[in-house]
Amino acid sequence: MRLTILGGGGFRVPLVYRALLRDRGAGRVTRVALHDVDAGRLAAVARVLADQASGVADAPEVTVSTDLDEALRGADFVFSAIRVGGLDGRAADERVALAEGVLGQETVGAGGIAYGLRTVPVAVDIARRVARLAPGAWVINFTNPAGLVTEAMSRVLGDRVIGICDSPVGLGRRVARVLGVDPDEAWFDYVGLNHLGWLRGLRVGGRDVLPRLLADPAALGSFEEGRLFGPEWLDSLGAIPNEYLHYYYFNRETVRAYTDAEQTRGAFLRDQQAGFYGELGRADGAPGSALDAWHRTLAEREATYMAANRDAAGVGERDDEDLESGGYEKIALALMRAISRDERATLILNVRNRSTLSVLDPEAVIEVPCFVDANGAHPVAVDPLPYHAVGLVTSVKAVEREVLAAAESGSRANAVKAFALHPLVDSVPVARRLLDGYTRAHPGLAYLKG
Repeated sequence: MRLTILGGGGFRVPLVYRALLRDRGAGRVTRVALHDVDAGRLAAVARVLADQASGVADAPEVTVSTDLDEALRGADFVFSAIRVGGLDGRAADERVALAEGVLGQETVGAGGIAYGLRTVPVAVDIARRVARLAPGAWVINFTNPAGLVTEAMSRVLGDRVIGICDSPVGLGRRVARVLGVDPDEAWFDYVGLNHLGWLRGLRVGGRDVLPRLLADPAALGSFEEGRLFGPEWLDSLGAIPNEYLHYYYFNRETVRAYTDAEQTRGAFLRDQQAGFYGELGRADGAPGSALDAWHRTLAEREATYMAANRDAAGVGERDDEDLESGGYEKIALALMRAISRDERATLILNVRNRSTLSVLDPEAVIEVPCFVDANGAHPVAVDPLPYHAVGLVTSVKAVEREVLAAAESGSRANAVKAFALHPLVDSVPVARRLLDGYTRAHPGLAYLKG
C-alpha cells in the first residue's frame, strides 16, 4: 500500500513514519512518498526517517519529490499536513492580530481566518489533483485549520476526505487517566467543531463516570484542562472543553499573555525549527545523529505547547504526564487500517455532518465520534448541543463559510465579513484593518479584490 505525505518536509512526519514502522499487519503501508515545496526540508526529514528505519526489517520504502503530481500518482492514501506560508506566515498571523489587540493563534480567531484564506485555495487545488490522479485514494487531512480545510476539500472529494486532530483524543485520555479508566474501553461523548468541542460524557459499561470527576475539585485540578479552565468553571459547564476553548473563555487574559510574551508561539517554532533544519542541512553526521536532533527538538516543542495560556491561567509548566498528546499519527494509522482492512474502529474525526447536529446543514464538517469501516467514516448520533455551545459553533461555522466564499470568489467583502463575524474580533473597522494587515504580510492574499 502506498501513502503520500504532503508537507513531507514537516517536522512531525517522523511521528507518522514511526507508527508505520510498528505496523506489522497484512496490507500495511510499504511505500511512502514525501512531497514538499522545500527540497532542503525534504532531505532533512528523509535523513531522520533513514535513522528510524535502520535495522528495521521491511521498513517502508521512502521516496521524495517536489513534484506534486508525481507524488500523488498511485497513492492509496494521501496524508495532507501542509503549511502554506510556512512558520514565517504563522508568526506574521500572530503579529498582525496582536497589533490590533486581538488573538492571532493559527487556528482560532483572526490568525485562523488569515491562515484559512491562504490555505483553502491550495487545498482545493490538491483535492482536484487527487480526484484526477488518484481517484481511488482516501485523503486524511491534518492541515490546519483542519475543519475548515476538510470542508473545502470535501466539496471536491465528498466523504473520501476525513479530517483528524489529536486534541480530542488527548483530552479523553487525560480524563480517563484521572478517573482510573482504560481509555480503550471508554466511550467519549465529544462533539463540536475542530478546536471547538466539549467532552460531555465518558461512559464505561453504559455508565457515565464524568459527573464523578466534575464533582471532585481536587481531581479536576490535577490535569491540563482542569488547571487551564479551573474546577469551578468546568463544574459550571458540566463538561470538559477542548483546550482551544481557553482562547474563548479567557480571551482577554490570553491576548494579554501573548502580547507580553517574549516571543509568540509561531515565532518560537520558526526559530527553533530553523535551528533544527540548519543543523541537518550541514554535515551528514554520525548514524543516528539526525534522529537524536529530532528527539531533542520534539521534547522542547511539546514542553512549551500552549505556554501563553498556562501563563494566563497561572499554572506554570506542563506536567510530564500531560505531555503525551492524543497521537495524531496513531489516529491516522487506525483510520487507514479501518478503511483498507475493514478493521472497524471508533475514532473522533472531522466529517460531514449529515444529520448529526440539527443546528448545522448536512455539508458542514463537524468533529464527533465516528464508526469507521471499509466504506469510510460514519458520524454517530449525538445529543443536541446546549445553547451556549450552539452559539459558538454556529458563529464559527458562519465564519468558515465566509472564508470558503472568499476563497472561491476572491471577494474582499466576504473576507472582511469572516473577520467581523468572528466572536473574538470586536468591530468591523478592526476586521478591515486586519485584512489590510494580512494582505500586506502575505502576497498570496492578493487574490482578494473588490
